[in-house]
Amino acid sequence: MLAAAIVAFGGPDVFALTEIPEPAGELIDVTVAGVDDADLHRRRGAYRRSSLPAVLGTDVVGRRRGDGRRVAALLPAGGGYAQVAPARHTVDVPDAVSDEQALAVLEQGLTAWHSLHTLGRVGADDVVVITAAAGGVGHLAVQLARAAGARVIGLASSPAEHAFLTELGAHAAVDANRPDLGAALGEAPTLVLDGVGGRTFEQVRAALAPFGRIVAYGGAGAVANTVAVDELMTASTGVLGFGLERVLDDEELYRSSAARLFHLAGRGLLTARIGGRYPLSAVGRAHADLESRRVPGKLLIDVHRLRLDAVHGVHLATTSSSSVSPVSVKPRER
Repeated sequence: MLAAAIVAFGGPDVFALTEIPEPAGELIDVTVAGVDDADLHRRRGAYRRSSLPAVLGTDVVGRRRGDGRRVAALLPAGGGYAQVAPARHTVDVPDAVSDEQALAVLEQGLTAWHSLHTLGRVGADDVVVITAAAGGVGHLAVQLARAAGARVIGLASSPAEHAFLTELGAHAAVDANRPDLGAALGEAPTLVLDGVGGRTFEQVRAALAPFGRIVAYGGAGAVANTVAVDELMTASTGVLGFGLERVLDDEELYRSSAARLFHLAGRGLLTARIGGRYPLSAVGRAHADLESRRVPGKLLIDVHRLRLDAVHGVHLATTSSSSVSPVSVKPRER
């Protein structure tokens, strides 16, 4: 099978289009794979460093071999940037939900849902602030918080993103780059979802209303945060952390919450923004676009689209490793 593998740790140019053996066990014939922030960290070697060559990609949609059912799957160990992937943590995709929407809603939607409901205990009386609100998790969280009846304030960096958040139903959109971010909110949040960290985390935490809480699910910023317990006690506020691994540890919780998200997507009550669709040969370009935040929304890899011309960020494999070999392919469009 064909896969886009990293042959070194580093920038978006470390991918090689290669022919590799199919994985063992139950398999999925992949239709589309997703590109996520976790993939960026793994590519750099900063998170769960894999032996090389390695196939990244933590979410896929395709057909499960054996029964042909259309499924979405989460792959914590990677393997999604390939035409065949392991069938792990699979959930059935309803007919009313497209491959693209299923892929975009599943992983990032689970993060948004559990941050809001399981940890955040969102309610109709809450004032919810969502950082990086135009991002993959953020724009789904805006919709879910509105559906819960909360007042929603989205943080974003550009007028276009502000307009997008307003279209999604946010009650207000605030410039995330404001030096007086806490004051710019205009009201004290009772619940904050933060995927940025750093200065943004500190400012929105300081702005929390008494008995408010902040749920941290990521740290796109370069500054690590620490929280002093005595400060939390004085302010009577709380800080919680969310990691999707804990949901995957509970198969019943995973399947039930995924089914809930797909139900909402099938009814048109939750819609993911698709930012771009890339051929398998252009995984590196997708990484570069995600890293620079040039392309908003979920980025997808069409693993059966193999066009090699007019792309950058990916080269054909030239490694001498016995497990990665060069491959010659003819362009094929779906």
